[in-house]
Amino acid sequence: MKIISWNVNGVRAAHKKGLMDFMASSDADVFCIQETKAHLEQLTKEIFAPEGYESWWHSAERRGYSGTAIWAKRQPDSLETLGVKEFDNEGRMQVALFGDVAILNGYFPNSQAEGARLDYKLKFNAAVKKRADTLATAGKTVVVTGDFNVSHKPIDLARPKANEKNPGYLPEERAWMDSFIDGGWTDTFRMFETGPEQYTWWSYRMNARARNVGWRLDYFCVNDDAAERVTSSKILPEITGSDHCPVVLELN
Repeated sequence: MKIISWNVNGVRAAHKKGLMDFMASSDADVFCIQETKAHLEQLTKEIFAPEGYESWWHSAERRGYSGTAIWAKRQPDSLETLGVKEFDNEGRMQVALFGDVAILNGYFPNSQAEGARLDYKLKFNAAVKKRADTLATAGKTVVVTGDFNVSHKPIDLARPKANEKNPGYLPEERAWMDSFIDGGWTDTFRMFETGPEQYTWWSYRMNARARNVGWRLDYFCVNDDAAERVTSSKILPEITGSDHCPVVLELN
């Protein structure tokens, strides 16, 4: 099973930059996107129903903001949101079940300057972990993916010291990621790659992407019991069209 995740920073803008061509060439079984910034009535048929795929959208109430979506080659057995109004209002999370594989496609909140939304983010994180743990306890292979909006370790961003007080690298965010991983979850990328300078997001400013001054914000995490099913977990920095790049996971 091949799963791709990508924060597209606006699906309509990404479409103009080749998103659908990449999706077609990727041959993913499930393609998750975040920060869609669109409502259904704003989508073209090519985006909503590309050849070979069906799609499911969870848009924010606020127009042009947040949102998640899933394209897949077959219908999920079930599809839900977190069921928490303050998170569902922003289209933050989809929970899709494909056989014994549960995929949580999430756009984790940005904690914002001076931690203005840190409490909201930590509440969201806790709700995601609760749902993921419940699915894992039920014997599912659980895949938590999306833009986590945090770089976990110093190796995961280009300038850790300079960013210790900035959103995405606040001590509280990193501590939660520690507790998540230590609580029965595996960061699949680090199963295969242990080196530095491997990022998934670059600022549009100061030529950051060309200089590879970036952050690893996008993840595929699985419950520890299912880690042996993971055969590959990669970052695709060569794919452009957003300030993030896609990440890809393969399960046997």
